[in-house]
Amino acid sequence: MKNGSIISAIEILTFKSLFIEMYFDEQKLSSGTAFLAANDKESHCALITNRHNVTGRNQETNECLSKTCATPNNIVIYFHKNKSVGEWLKVKLPLYREDETPYWIEDPKLGAKADVIALNLNWGSDVSKVPFYIKTNLDRDNLYVGPGDTVSVIGFPFGVSSFGKFPVWATGSLAQELLLMTDDNPIFLIDCRARQGQSGSPVVAHRTGGYRKYQDGKISSVMDATPKWEFLGIYSGRVNSESDLGRVWHVSVIERVLNAAEQDYKNRASKIQ
Repeated sequence: MKNGSIISAIEILTFKSLFIEMYFDEQKLSSGTAFLAANDKESHCALITNRHNVTGRNQETNECLSKTCATPNNIVIYFHKNKSVGEWLKVKLPLYREDETPYWIEDPKLGAKADVIALNLNWGSDVSKVPFYIKTNLDRDNLYVGPGDTVSVIGFPFGVSSFGKFPVWATGSLAQELLLMTDDNPIFLIDCRARQGQSGSPVVAHRTGGYRKYQDGKISSVMDATPKWEFLGIYSGRVNSESDLGRVWHVSVIERVLNAAEQDYKNRASKIQ
């Protein structure tokens, strides 16, 4: 993609969703979505996706998701090539160590119940990193998002992309009050025609022209020509095959998993030294 005017017009959120494929040895089992996350520009960066993507099993029943009854032992991630917009670097990584323990890190509070995991990676200069920043106002600016408000699931339904490995924006609405989540079940519902392959997608409230925001304990309206968005969480699939209601794990879970991944990375690095 050579046209600079086109590149500059692409929303930065379009760069954040990454296409992934799950394999058993050389046999492709499924595809999905992932993204990078970091607390800020200087902190640890990890890959985030759904737990069921890497286990290949239904989170509730533990049944195999593949018709072959196989579960993945490696993952392929399509990263953006550094300084080469519109080109991708295909990286294949194992999901298990030689002792059969998984490489991924789960939520330290909810464990396997949470459909969110992190993978620590060794970064080369040939990869362009465009993470969601959890603790800055770049991706979380305290926007108010209420029932019926527009939200977007940015991923790869049925493995479909908009161009190359750029994602598709599926848009729906928030289906509940976010205040009604609990610490033991930090999931909220959206009404969106998301489908297979969008598991692991970031869910955002993207606004142009104006938005509502929490300020001084109140909700105020702001008019602004600059696009704003609020990173809300990670899409985890529909409540059942007959419904367009989908589950989203709240960003607070992603923050915990990210921090656990950073601690795991430091612990393993100290043992090597």
